[in-house]
Amino acid sequence: MTTEATLPATSVSPTARQVWTRARGVVLALVLLLAAAVVIAAVRSDTRHGRLDPRSADPSGSRAVAELLADRGVSTRVVTTTDAAREAAGPDTTLLVAAPDLLTARQQDRLRTATESSGGRTVLVAPDEPSLGTLAPGVTADLAISLDSLLSPRCELPAARRAGTAETGGIRYRTDDPDADACYLSDGLPTLLRLPAATGKGDTVLLGAPDILYNDRLDQEGNASLALQLLGSRAHLVWYLPSLSDSSATDAGDRSFLDLLPSGWLWGTLQLFVAAVLAALWRARRLGPLVPERLPVAIRASETVEGRARLYRKADARDRAATALRSATRSRLASLVGVNPAQAHAPEALLPALSARLQRDGQAPHALLFGPPPGDDAALIALADQLDALEREVRRS
Repeated sequence: MTTEATLPATSVSPTARQVWTRARGVVLALVLLLAAAVVIAAVRSDTRHGRLDPRSADPSGSRAVAELLADRGVSTRVVTTTDAAREAAGPDTTLLVAAPDLLTARQQDRLRTATESSGGRTVLVAPDEPSLGTLAPGVTADLAISLDSLLSPRCELPAARRAGTAETGGIRYRTDDPDADACYLSDGLPTLLRLPAATGKGDTVLLGAPDILYNDRLDQEGNASLALQLLGSRAHLVWYLPSLSDSSATDAGDRSFLDLLPSGWLWGTLQLFVAAVLAALWRARRLGPLVPERLPVAIRASETVEGRARLYRKADARDRAATALRSATRSRLASLVGVNPAQAHAPEALLPALSARLQRDGQAPHALLFGPPPGDDAALIALADQLDALEREVRRS
């Protein structure tokens, strides 16, 4: 401690090299995670590019359907806003909504208002609970999807009977409408549902899966026949691809931020929280008492003293530093004056032997060896000097 007091103050802040050594593992993990995310995003963007887009020739696109409809004299127009879809609704138009669940509640209300009395046909591709209540009132989605993708019609709908077996297996629907055409049943529930309009000649068709519209699935079974009949009953086909560029999509209505998050993100966050708790419990678990080990290298005593002194100084622990100095001094003095080491810290044993050696009053060293902790750094330095002086005096006597 005396050495520490006489040395100039030095910085204990970690160097840039030390910071990098400690943080490089975390930085490397973050870089790998970011790289993996970029790769996954790139792969997913390639595989899903142009999904259900009648302009796309990708496997998941629908350009083949549009070209076959064009050969039959049916025009196809792509729209990306709710307003354009509403304006296009009419008795000679089929409106296909490629992703109805992406529409906000306000968009769904406006679209339903425009189509329910238009006299045209509305085709909803794989609608689920977020949109069924508004776009197809009275219809609910079953919690379990169809395990079979290839199903037979088993209904009286002419388009389905002519198409025959098709890949419609997906979401299954329930309805109490006696006029509804329930086709392609899976365990008694339809995966294709046609609902006639309350007024006029229009109707709404619910497709449980988009497979019959994909380029790479169109030539399978009766997919092409079913798709052409459902989309080609009117002279014009308006293909609605919901887009974030639609200004009406920014209206969240009464939904909170958590409502707007996909359910997968919430479950993922919960799993990360559970993993963090388990990791904390794993790291905090003690396997047993600490086992002392010999250091693999020899450390100079001066370095140990200096390091411990800096720790005491940083923690402002003058009491612990003074206790350590006095305890070490008492142990050395006990061996010098012939006191049993077990009684080195007992004033009634150490002080009489010490005063007999120094030819002083037995109580004179009491405050020095057993007194209260110093009040400031200057008093601590003075205590260290006085203990050194006392030990030198005993050694010379």
